[in-house]
Amino acid sequence: MDTKFIRNFSIVAHIDHGKSTLADQLLLKSGAITEREFKEQILDDLEIERDRGITVKARTVAIRHEYKGNEYELNLIDTPGHVDFHYEVSRSLAACEGALLLVDAFQGVQAQTVANAYAAIESDLEIIPVVNKIDLPVTRVDEVLEETETILGLDSTDALRTSAKKGIGIEEIFEAIIERIPAPAGEKKAPLRALVFDSKFDSYRGVMTYVRVVEGEIKKGQKVRFIKAEATHEVIEIGQFTPEMTPCNSLGPGQVGYILTGIKELGQVHVGDTVADPSNLPDESLPGYQTPQQMVFCGMYPIDATDFEKLREELQKMSLNDSSFSFIPETSDALGFGFRCGFLGLLHMEIIQQRLERENGIDLIQTAPNVTYEILRRNGEAQIIDNPQDVPDAGEIEEFREPLARVQFILPADNIGTIMQLCAERRGVYRSTEYLGTQRAQLIYELPLSEIIYDMYDKLKSATRGYGTMDYDIIGYQAADLVKMDILVKGNRVDALSTIVHRDNAERRGRALVKRLKKEISKHQFEIALQAAIGARVIARETISAYRKNVTAKCYGGDISRKRKLWAKQREGKKRMKQFGEVEIPQKAFLSVLEATKEE
Repeated sequence: MDTKFIRNFSIVAHIDHGKSTLADQLLLKSGAITEREFKEQILDDLEIERDRGITVKARTVAIRHEYKGNEYELNLIDTPGHVDFHYEVSRSLAACEGALLLVDAFQGVQAQTVANAYAAIESDLEIIPVVNKIDLPVTRVDEVLEETETILGLDSTDALRTSAKKGIGIEEIFEAIIERIPAPAGEKKAPLRALVFDSKFDSYRGVMTYVRVVEGEIKKGQKVRFIKAEATHEVIEIGQFTPEMTPCNSLGPGQVGYILTGIKELGQVHVGDTVADPSNLPDESLPGYQTPQQMVFCGMYPIDATDFEKLREELQKMSLNDSSFSFIPETSDALGFGFRCGFLGLLHMEIIQQRLERENGIDLIQTAPNVTYEILRRNGEAQIIDNPQDVPDAGEIEEFREPLARVQFILPADNIGTIMQLCAERRGVYRSTEYLGTQRAQLIYELPLSEIIYDMYDKLKSATRGYGTMDYDIIGYQAADLVKMDILVKGNRVDALSTIVHRDNAERRGRALVKRLKKEISKHQFEIALQAAIGARVIARETISAYRKNVTAKCYGGDISRKRKLWAKQREGKKRMKQFGEVEIPQKAFLSVLEATKEE
């Protein structure tokens, strides 16, 4: 197809502003799906996406649309809205020339609206502002358009007004996409260069590679070279999503689709790689993507030790489909063999865990999450720490650094004082306030990442009655008075319960954690001491009392020495049990670190 009849665009917005609903309507109005096939969130094909009502994975679909007597191919990439999946958005934008920026007609510009708009501007895309949900009983369209101009600097005179739910204004969107988004550049006769922007593993056909052809042409049956992987394969099948997989004979410049090359080894496909023709290699590869930086880590261990290899295999498939997720094997004295997994945020971690348990039937024990730290040793060596077990002795540490985030809150003006107090309690540094009208304000703070990831979002929503939103960017590491806090159960350190905390909060967190553990660990036949310690100093303690049995119940009267002998015998037994007995720690106890933090 001639590139002048191709448009590549993305839909970006804050979470729950109607991206997936608009994508559904575009498919319905273009005839890509019928009324009978139509269902909500048709592009959200993961079970967890439907259950939660959010988009987790970016999805592509080629839409055919008739306009002024010509048939156009509109390649839509539906993207997630949550801050944890911002990397998915950035990958999608790299495969587009334009973006529909969706804004809720009542809620207006929110934190992720700003983040995604700036990402689209940085990618040099043509942005079309769209005010969605104009069918709501209460809207403030004019104020929302004013916010779009003042906050984002976008011209709102040509903004579109639609209701994705009712199908209002969909034709105007098609017209704007064709008229305002530029056609892709690229010569058909140039050496082949195609960008790998996603991949997926199919149990029967191997790795499915999603590509955007920048220059040249890919044909079925030809040999292709993955430049980064340094591997050559034959194209067995080539096609597009319409929205179902539809095979075709070739993909030209500007087109988006998939290729199957029979690759079975998961490590041979890299997101951001360049696909080329081995007989006519280009002078340079495509720039690809910046490697995502995982900031939240936790351990994942199979409850059944025989599931270890199965878990490894499923994690490999998951990392192929989600390159912002990483894992390495590790061992724990308490939990055995497992994996240390890295995520972009807590929701990302939760989604991966639930997909492993639901889709693959693996029962997991997950340790409490922690962020990445940096340690400067006394010998001048810098070390990145993503596991509290790796923290060296205090004598070897010159400086302990924690990740710092620049947090942007958009909230009702009435709630500014509450949020400022919340940030002050979490060691936040105030930067600026900007009013976005009479009722709303933007608040900028610098906060340690560890103070954000656990429950900041929940506290924000509670304090603002659901109207506040936040977005954050990691801006670097800063020195802080941090310590490693160990948990001792019956005098033995449980490595999976160790955490890194600020010294000022250590005692409070230690007390909260051992109290929580006391509730989670059931009674045994012997007394169990639960202690929180920093180095050799115990800072908090709770004791789980032993089961008690009345061994003198059958002694009626008589000499007291008989009872004393029975009590002494019981004491000896309990002492022996305490020495050799093993404490069973339930799965829920390993997440009590997280629960204890939330309860503070």
